[in-house]
Amino acid sequence: MEVTERTIRRDIAKLRDLGYGIDSDAGPWGGYRLSAGTTVPPLSLDDEEAFAVAVALREVGLSGVLGSDQAAMSALLKLQRLLPARLARRLAQLDGAFVHTPRPVERHGRPAVLLELATACREGARVRLSYRDMNGKDTVREIDPYQLVRTSHRWYLVALDVARGQWRTFRVDRATEARTIGQSRSITHPPDAALLVARMLTSNYPLYTKVRFPVSLERALELVPPNRGVHEADGGDATVVTIGGSDADELTTYLLSLATPLRVLSPDDVRDEVRRRTRELLVENETDD
Repeated sequence: MEVTERTIRRDIAKLRDLGYGIDSDAGPWGGYRLSAGTTVPPLSLDDEEAFAVAVALREVGLSGVLGSDQAAMSALLKLQRLLPARLARRLAQLDGAFVHTPRPVERHGRPAVLLELATACREGARVRLSYRDMNGKDTVREIDPYQLVRTSHRWYLVALDVARGQWRTFRVDRATEARTIGQSRSITHPPDAALLVARMLTSNYPLYTKVRFPVSLERALELVPPNRGVHEADGGDATVVTIGGSDADELTTYLLSLATPLRVLSPDDVRDEVRRRTRELLVENETDD
């Protein structure tokens, strides 16, 4: 390493002071070895990193994405005490600059359950899930968790139902307990978790329209978010999206609000309504001119 032994010893002492566990062995074959520390080393962040973490913690607390703002706000207070005075003042100014609109009252997943499911997804563990379905019925299921999907409103778990041998989606806010009970079976040919959740979210409308957008799949996902439609690439420069709604009028209003070229493939009543409303808009524009 082209440094003296004294430098190495000084660096090792500094690491130990910071809380890192360093084991040492004497003798000709000895040396230093990094082990699990007994204390958490200090977190070193520059100004932009600290500011980003603080804003993220504030947003988590306000959104209730973890079910309770207590942990996020507690972490934010600890972080603010460690920040330089100039940065702490900038964060304090956020309260005066930001205005948050009222958020809809929604159920959110319990942080402990969400963490347990995330760990099971990562480690390939089987879970016994206590779950309350949409009818309020309590059930207990053995599942092999695969991935967690976050939509604009809540968390969903995509998992293999062991008893049924089927891929299912579960709302995390309806899970009351998740307990690891062993290793899951080897998962082969897993589904596209985000697509599975999107199809589930759009499967309860009385009317669907299929629309072709002359844009790439990436651009179509920006126009129509995954929780609003199911996307299928139609070549490299077009995308077909299936969108659900209550009636032709609602779907037409939504499509016109996108303010982008499109072609309604089906059904006829949505296509006709889009044409009618478009003609009306053209007539109004000519009259205004």
